Amino acid sequence: MSKLSADVAVVGLGPAGRALAHRCAAAGLDVVALDPHPMRTWTPTYAAWADELPSWLPESTIASRAAEPAVWTDRRRIIDRMYCVLDTRALQTALTIDQVRVLAGTAIDVTGSRVTTADGTTLDAGHVVDARGTLDSRDLAQQTAYGLVFERRRGEPILEGSDAWFMDWRNDNGAHPDEAPSFLYAVALDEDRILLEETCLVGRPALDLAVLRTRLLHRLTHRNLQPTGNEDVERVRFSVEPPPRSRLRAGRGGPVLFGSRSNLMHPATGYSVAASLASADQLVERFRGGARSRRRYPVRLWTVQKLRNLGLRTALNLQPEMVPQFFSSFFSLPVELQRSYLSGHDDAVGTMTAMLKMFPTLSPSARIAIARTVARPLHSR
Repeated sequence: MSKLSADVAVVGLGPAGRALAHRCAAAGLDVVALDPHPMRTWTPTYAAWADELPSWLPESTIASRAAEPAVWTDRRRIIDRMYCVLDTRALQTALTIDQVRVLAGTAIDVTGSRVTTADGTTLDAGHVVDARGTLDSRDLAQQTAYGLVFERRRGEPILEGSDAWFMDWRNDNGAHPDEAPSFLYAVALDEDRILLEETCLVGRPALDLAVLRTRLLHRLTHRNLQPTGNEDVERVRFSVEPPPRSRLRAGRGGPVLFGSRSNLMHPATGYSVAASLASADQLVERFRGGARSRRRYPVRLWTVQKLRNLGLRTALNLQPEMVPQFFSSFFSLPVELQRSYLSGHDDAVGTMTAMLKMFPTLSPSARIAIARTVARPLHSR
């Protein structure tokens, strides 16, 4: 049994935790990071809107860019906003933690000032950050996806001239109109590869991976692309719904939540990596005692989180045929309002404005569904 101390303790070394440990160490703070497998190689695909990424992130971490990604709802629509796929290996390498004391272990108790591990080690710190990611619970709303990685020359015709499909809701995936919908996400991973992925945006329960695989194969066959069986597979399942705060030991006396465990996770889209990278320096400044507006941030963050949770509840409660209509209305908004809702994690005014501008453009049945959603608690089953 041993005892350690540090300025900052980071629990979890995924992209969010590693980015924070990296930036804390670069700012001269004494950092200890804990993870069961701290040197594991990351394998998921991480993507972001280019304007979300912090200036300190090296260009080498961007594997591909889509200047004008598209969505298909009732028709093809262009999003006038650069979309990037990150080079996962380059990102992990760029977030150096050479100046961080790294421990391999499992945290069994995490408070605002102490971490206790399974082997009895205690770590006292001025600031403890819980960056262990989302809770793996089927009781919470989840996003699921099943994807195949093709040679770019073979898979690129699926894009039909678009730079990427951010969402393609066309119904050529074999799903019955009354079944939970899924969309095609199609994006170049680099110069040589393209990811074609059938995605369930959110569900409680979310669509099973076997269902998504069947839908993807049906869609690709319909579009004259036959897999060889040798393609790399990407499987995705994670919670997007925030669990009750009591399960995270959040609040007074608890750790700072960061990454997908915090309000940086967008519950209606599942995106969190770019927001975590961009927010790391704000947290570093707070730890160094320089955040003069620290007391004002929680109000805006709380408001945006409540609005985003409403968006999640809306997505869960819409009838299948309403979902493409909903996104048709959203992607008809000016790109500035799209950005506010998708990326402005402390932009309460922009988020509210986007939601209010959308509402009158929706069908009467969708407006009724949203009104019912507002009246229902988030965790009602």
